[in-house]
Amino acid sequence: MARLFQTLIFAASATRVFASCAYGTHLMPRAEGEVKVSTFGYFGANGPLNWAALALPENSACATGTNQSPINMVEEVFQVIPAADVTFEVNDMPDGAEFENLGTTVEVITQGGRLVLDNKEFALQQFHFHLPSEHLDNGTSQAMEMHMVHQAEDGQIAVVGVYINIATEAAPAAAKRSLSSRSRLFGRQENVTAPPASSGAPSTLLETLFSVVDQISVPGSKVTTPPLVMSEVVDAVKAGSFQAYSGSLTTPPCSENVNWRVSTAKLNVSPASFIKARDVIGFNSRFPQNAPGSPNILMVSALGSAAAAVSVAGTAPAA
Repeated sequence: MARLFQTLIFAASATRVFASCAYGTHLMPRAEGEVKVSTFGYFGANGPLNWAALALPENSACATGTNQSPINMVEEVFQVIPAADVTFEVNDMPDGAEFENLGTTVEVITQGGRLVLDNKEFALQQFHFHLPSEHLDNGTSQAMEMHMVHQAEDGQIAVVGVYINIATEAAPAAAKRSLSSRSRLFGRQENVTAPPASSGAPSTLLETLFSVVDQISVPGSKVTTPPLVMSEVVDAVKAGSFQAYSGSLTTPPCSENVNWRVSTAKLNVSPASFIKARDVIGFNSRFPQNAPGSPNILMVSALGSAAAAVSVAGTAPAA
């Protein structure tokens, strides 16, 4: 049965894909001066049910891996780690950042940041968005999810996931916040105004970012954002906890051994900004996978279908 499944799932094509979740890492190095548009998708023959067949053998884990992401985040599948005990830093970007449309998501190229896990340092490469959230928060989908992708010197990948909800409050009055961490690192002193974090108010970062998302509505396009104050996100994440587990990229090639840290903190986006982002990003969420260590859900489904077909054929009346 397993051999039959692999033959069926791998036979479709050999088209190589570009991985949005891994773009900018060793798995998919960023091309100088151009934006590579993904050739996988979320519907039909290019969708998650057929990712393994789009590129062999690179994408085989999408159909056979046993530690695939995203998952339903319930207590028995993750370890809780206080975020205050973890080194998590992201540099502010007073000159803005490159914001690009990969066709399957929109992504910001970051300018420094790090995550330290078990004495191993991971450098921040980029962050991008999924709509709706890919991970489920105890069975509940959120409006969006931000993935902050880090890579260690040995190539291992760690991702910080942050849920995004629709704001229930208006943005608070702006309060001055200096880019002191940026100044210390680069010898610059600039000021950017940003409201303090509020449980129901829109995130300044998201409002700033999505104010220009309509300028990259065409896949392959890019724009420089206004100044980005990343300290708001860092402060919010550090005030919560990390839900840690070992999973995979949520896009092809679905590589495993990815250190996931899903934050219990949540950001908010205004309804208007959410609509602007939605109209550009569209639907780009992989369906939830089995719990870590369980058989791949596509394998389970295929074997179940094959067994059912054999059963039906065996009991069908003769013609």
